[in-house]
Amino acid sequence: MNAVPATMAALVRRNSGPGLELEEVPVPRPGNGEVLVRVLRTGICGTDLQIARWSEWAQRTIAAPLIPGHEFVGEIVASGPEVGGFVPGQLVGAEGHLVCGKCRHCRSAHGHLCTKARRLGVDIDGVFAEYATLPVTAVWRHPPDIDLDTATLFDPFGNAVHTASQFPVLDKIVALTGAGPIGLMTIPVLRELGARAVVVAEPSEFRRQLATRLGATAVCEAGHEPLASSAKELGCTEGFDIGLEMSGHPDALDALLGNMAFGGQVAVLGLPARPVDTDWANISVRMLTVQGVSGRRIFQTWQQVTALLDSGARPASVVTEHFPYTEHAAAFDRACSTETGKLVLTWSEPRLS
Repeated sequence: MNAVPATMAALVRRNSGPGLELEEVPVPRPGNGEVLVRVLRTGICGTDLQIARWSEWAQRTIAAPLIPGHEFVGEIVASGPEVGGFVPGQLVGAEGHLVCGKCRHCRSAHGHLCTKARRLGVDIDGVFAEYATLPVTAVWRHPPDIDLDTATLFDPFGNAVHTASQFPVLDKIVALTGAGPIGLMTIPVLRELGARAVVVAEPSEFRRQLATRLGATAVCEAGHEPLASSAKELGCTEGFDIGLEMSGHPDALDALLGNMAFGGQVAVLGLPARPVDTDWANISVRMLTVQGVSGRRIFQTWQQVTALLDSGARPASVVTEHFPYTEHAAAFDRACSTETGKLVLTWSEPRLS
């Protein structure tokens, strides 16, 4: 710990008003079973945007003060007692859902269903800081030569992989609503898994162009009629085989459910900001399967991500801009735009590897 300073820069959510404050705070010290990580890069997620603008969800959920952030790559600089196999200099990420390890779900290899999980950057201090402590049980070790943007995106890319792998997509026609960063990363995963065609519905022309470059078969504006027209153009007269809702917009879910084939399967990752009215008669009559998705399977999805990277997947292609952490306000403003992809904050560069 001698090389670690006493204080660090961190983005802190205070109690009142929108925005995050860049403050000088004490560097945390690792306890039993924890490592101290020097943060290199962080991704800005939709959850972070809600915390920054102090949305109704954030006001209900966040106990301020809090350091947000959960998408990152870092370098271990120190460890507490009872840590084995992790040493200074290793590049790491971490599963953002810190599970209890004791409940029936955790003890049956279904930790992603843990009801006592704490969320990094939501329930406990996260990684929008120069240093962060993490339980070693959540840490994921990266190969030393991994691209730093790719390592930063393991968490959201894991969301994409988890959603895309809910149902077998081989030779299926898939509709995807919402081409935000996670939706965009899902497109090449679907193609790698053998989808016959991928139709992306997205209101932003900029993101529709990104979707095309990432392998979408067809793109259309959001809404029921554009999806229906795209299905017909592909000869999909009965509707889509599989639907993935990635936007969280109530109208997108309604349009998707209205364009599914009989027996179709829908995975829902997007989180609406308000309750959604659902046509349950349509779901029943069409015999649709609707599956909610959250986070990643721990650590199965991380292993799938690694295998996809070995097969040539390049999730970092959705990164369109980098900002130093000192320009966080501009970065967060930019991240609210639909004219950009994924934004990354740079905190430091590797030193120990």
